[in-house]
Amino acid sequence: MLTVAVTGATGAQGGATARALLDSGHRVRALTRDPGSPAAEALKALGADVRRAGFDDRASLDAALAGADALFAVTTPFGTDVATEVRQGKALVDAAAAARLGHVVLTSAAHADRDTGVPHYESKRLVERHLRDSGVPWTVIAPAAFMDNYASGWTLDGLREGTFAWPMPADRPLALIPAADIGAFAALVLRRRGEFTGRRVDIASDERTPGQMAEILAAAVGAPIVHREVPLAYVRQRSDDLAAMFAYFTEVGLDVDVAGLRRDHPEVGWHGFADWAAAQDWPALLSSPPAVSRH
Repeated sequence: MLTVAVTGATGAQGGATARALLDSGHRVRALTRDPGSPAAEALKALGADVRRAGFDDRASLDAALAGADALFAVTTPFGTDVATEVRQGKALVDAAAAARLGHVVLTSAAHADRDTGVPHYESKRLVERHLRDSGVPWTVIAPAAFMDNYASGWTLDGLREGTFAWPMPADRPLALIPAADIGAFAALVLRRRGEFTGRRVDIASDERTPGQMAEILAAAVGAPIVHREVPLAYVRQRSDDLAAMFAYFTEVGLDVDVAGLRRDHPEVGWHGFADWAAAQDWPALLSSPPAVSRH
């Protein structure tokens, strides 16, 4: 039985990892800035040890990591900026090194180790490098595009109007993964440290074109949905970072060995896009208030 500290435990990736570890019988220290939040309370109810910790509060990190076997580390620039993500990511790695943890699993982004020119991929690349240089046993898992984003933000707003609004051509494939599969794979990596230490693995569970996604969403929602390509100029008005990401998706793409992952790690229980879409509560989602402008 491992004791694993999980950052971002009240978010999508950290929460999925915490639940997968708890389901496997391991001890989870759920690190969060707000231990009283509903998401934190839900983790407590599942058996997690919820600890208050912040990336910019080294004492809180030291206390939260003391005596842990491993760390699941997630960083994000959204809500802050890429410079903050790099600073906080490095601080987290330094705290893990000081605690002499046996394994750090960092979740990054597929292709973030390449010259993508995408700002929030470059920030993750810097954190990855710091981790590799830290002397701590490490694994980097690098998810492709999140399926979960298709049930929120501008995509959900478009679905209310019968359109799948996405800034890519209808026939350009995109590698995809839901948060639940990221968590299941992270838990597998943590359980099988010897197999994964020193490895960086891009992960995805499906690959679909926006045209195919629109058809799948229509079947799941039970109403006609047509793909509409959002101009990159529209995205750029809101975020140069996200516009650069969608340009990369279109011009280069995310090549992830989906078939190999499914073959080598069937215990993850990979979900295709149709599986994910069928599992969403679309009536509740579509009746929720429209999003304020966001990514």
